[in-house]
Amino acid sequence: MTKTDLIIIGAGPGGYRAAEYAAKQGLKVVIFEADRVGGTCLNVGCIPTKSFARDAEIIQTLNNAETFGLNGLDYEFDFQKVIQRKDEVLSSLRSGIETLLSHPNITLVKAEAQFLDANTVTAAGEDYTAPHIIVATGSVPKTLRLEKPAARRVLDSSDLLSLDHLPESLCIIGAGVIGMEFASIFNAFGTEVTVVEFLKECLPVLDTDIAKRLRKTLEKQGVTFHMQSGVTTITEDGVVFTDKKGNAVTVAADEVLMAVGRAPRVFDHFSRAGFEYSERTGIVVNEHLQTTVPHIYAIGDVNGRQMLAHAAEMQGIHVINQIVGRADDIRLDIMPAAIFTQPEAACVGLSEDRCKELGLDYVCKKSFWRANGKALAMNESEGLLKLIASPQGEILGCHAYGAHAADLIQEVSALMCRHTTVEQLSHIVHIHPTLSEILQTAAEG
Repeated sequence: MTKTDLIIIGAGPGGYRAAEYAAKQGLKVVIFEADRVGGTCLNVGCIPTKSFARDAEIIQTLNNAETFGLNGLDYEFDFQKVIQRKDEVLSSLRSGIETLLSHPNITLVKAEAQFLDANTVTAAGEDYTAPHIIVATGSVPKTLRLEKPAARRVLDSSDLLSLDHLPESLCIIGAGVIGMEFASIFNAFGTEVTVVEFLKECLPVLDTDIAKRLRKTLEKQGVTFHMQSGVTTITEDGVVFTDKKGNAVTVAADEVLMAVGRAPRVFDHFSRAGFEYSERTGIVVNEHLQTTVPHIYAIGDVNGRQMLAHAAEMQGIHVINQIVGRADDIRLDIMPAAIFTQPEAACVGLSEDRCKELGLDYVCKKSFWRANGKALAMNESEGLLKLIASPQGEILGCHAYGAHAADLIQEVSALMCRHTTVEQLSHIVHIHPTLSEILQTAAEG
């Protein structure tokens, strides 16, 4: 039996970041990973997708080269080099994480860990025990149970990122974050993209007005959307769905991507530890990420709270602070998020729609990319920012789409964590000319 101070199950963003931080606090850590370090985000999620998104951004710039005085520009798109660059990025980052986990206080065990009881886990024939355990097993792609031919493969996001060829046509089921990012990317790559979504609008995490404008922008770029449409069958040729008028429609597609969200990755052996969990909602935790067995914590996607890599990281740091008795000022209730389409979108806090649903009094201030000097100089005039505040000026949220929207939302997130009012924001000097002036303009409006 190996005894240590802390056991972490899973070496994704939450797990490896918690291990690094715990080691710096003097804790002896054993961290288990059955697959590759870095988890979903690094290997089959955030990072490879953003690598593709950067390629797509360059292609869109080249397609508008004449705007920048580059006439007669010609290029050949090599998808194999796109894959090669993506793989090199992943390899470099995985190597960095493995170096990080080589800290003297950290033992990385590359094997599947299972609970034997609330204090003990086993892996590769050896048992381990610790007074504190963190579960960080991540999530898995959701799927719809649809009839399809045995020979027809339906891809999830991991499969799509592993393709060795560029499909001529792609049908994406779902217009959430994953579906919209892939729609934007593969459309730029030259694939004919169709998106089928059951809801009235895409990206329910976003303000409806902004989500609609972003969808319309992607439509102008060539993506076809079928909203309020329910997929019924997947055939050898494509996807069959019922549109909002009740008509049966078939979309032909070389590849079909199932992008209907992700579910917490839970295991039967969790029951041996005695904490409460479910396959649908994940592990039940309190405000300090403790499970119903207090010395066991759950961070990241597996607790179903906020399926974001940066949420997992900060949850992990908060847990370590709880373990070592160190106070922190981490605001897990203020969690920014971004969607890396072209242009990108981002949000933090309440949307105008949510304020209406809650019956809150609010003020909505708007600002547009087309009125910003830097945006016009960049040829990025498409975009809208909505700053939501209480009548007293407290910032309740901010939602935006447009070039570098995530950077603007990050500023708002920082200000919200420090209880900055809209008036105080309007008094903060912003560099000219920058896109950040879009935020200041909204505050002044």
